[in-house]
Amino acid sequence: MSEALDPAALLPHLMQLGTVLNRSQLVERAMEQVGIPLDRPGLTVLITLRMADRPLRVGEIAGRMQVVGPHVTRHLHDLERADLVRRVVDPDDQRARLVELTDAGAAAAGRYLEAVLGWFTGAVADWSDEDKAAFGRLLSRFVDDLRAHAGSQ
Repeated sequence: MSEALDPAALLPHLMQLGTVLNRSQLVERAMEQVGIPLDRPGLTVLITLRMADRPLRVGEIAGRMQVVGPHVTRHLHDLERADLVRRVVDPDDQRARLVELTDAGAAAAGRYLEAVLGWFTGAVADWSDEDKAAFGRLLSRFVDDLRAHAGSQ
């Protein structure tokens, strides 16, 4: 027998999740592990490139971050000065440029991900494999559907 989703019952849990993430300073603590003074948007660019596992155009980075291109460009300048990213020629279009991580940028993103993923893994360590898979699938679906629905309003 399936239980109907009660959005009113879901809202307090979503608010609690936000509170836990803010109060635990998860992002800030993980940023300390990076060992390089970065702001959140700059770190998000590094993580976006790391998760893509390939160089991306500025527009692709912006799309994945759900921001506009100029927002990414501003942060790329700082990241380039810090030798965390570099622009390279797009082999498919010599006129275009791609952004890729430097070794230092890849290492910084790796340290951040190691910290955050370690905490997430620890939080669900006692969950069954089925529960972990269901949670991942449903959370992804919820975020995608919420984004699509909110965007159509």
